[in-house]
Amino acid sequence: MNHPYDALLVVSFGGPEKRDDVVPFLENVLRGRNVPRARLLEVAGHYYHFDGRSPINQQNRDLIAALQAHLDRSGPHLPIYWGNRNWRPLLADTIRQMRDDGVKRALAFVTSVFSSYSGCRQYRENIEAARDEVGAGAPIIDKIRPFYNHPLFLEAMADRVREALPAAELVFTAHSVPTSMAIDARYIPQLTEACMQVATLVGINRWSLAWQSRSGPPTQLWLEPDISAYLRNRADTGDRSSVVIAPIGFLSDHIEVLWDLDVEAAATCRELGIPMRRCPTVGTHPKFVEMIRELILERLEPQRERRALGSHPPCGDICPPHCCPAPPPTTPRRVIP
Repeated sequence: MNHPYDALLVVSFGGPEKRDDVVPFLENVLRGRNVPRARLLEVAGHYYHFDGRSPINQQNRDLIAALQAHLDRSGPHLPIYWGNRNWRPLLADTIRQMRDDGVKRALAFVTSVFSSYSGCRQYRENIEAARDEVGAGAPIIDKIRPFYNHPLFLEAMADRVREALPAAELVFTAHSVPTSMAIDARYIPQLTEACMQVATLVGINRWSLAWQSRSGPPTQLWLEPDISAYLRNRADTGDRSSVVIAPIGFLSDHIEVLWDLDVEAAATCRELGIPMRRCPTVGTHPKFVEMIRELILERLEPQRERRALGSHPPCGDICPPHCCPAPPPTTPRRVIP
């Protein structure tokens, strides 16, 4: 197949893989931000609870292996590279390797579903900053479009939810962000649409969207309710019926999913007497892997149908200049992915 791309770059957040990496990793995440040391050490404790190893890197390795095998079988035949925002392998190092390997133009698949500054625009900025660091000969890199309403993502998430059913209520979660960031992006509408489509696919009428992983000071407005607060409010009304918690805002079961849901939310449910199950993220679900291939083929075949489920059209390849602006300087960004 003749096409303008000669590689795929998977771009992710990164995470520590041993205890000694935890504090340096978080210092890298928080560089240039006025976050108290006590907050950094509090988050470090989440990682130490799991022996200092975030599963995110291994989950990216697993996804890349599944996708590479799928591309080798079905095409297009592209080598896959991997670079992270905050920890090894770092983006600049990966792009330097791509240049040395002769890659001229690549597509980038970012492991973030919904449009916000942290989840979309910042990754584009990271890619360009890494290209600038590499300098002459750095490959051109085009980001694959957002895919929150792609049928295969939604079907993969629905399959994961079915693994955890039955339950009286389905509670979706996503990463909370400052309200100032959410207002200027499509974050909430995209999440709401995706939740509604997944609930429809699994045949559940009773569903809600709650938030997790808030990392800002109490004086600042972030999206609410937090998942534990939602569960407590629910119990206060006398409702202690069963829930399935579905972390639709995350693609892999990394530290935030494990800590916020499997530790904190699970403890809240035990305290309140609410039966709870947590469904897996899409991970390496075959439909999700095939979706990535479809998104690659869209860029190689401009006339190809672009699929979307629901009332919103598929996103375009190029983000508008005003899309997902950076939050004001006084607004802290997300601490972890």
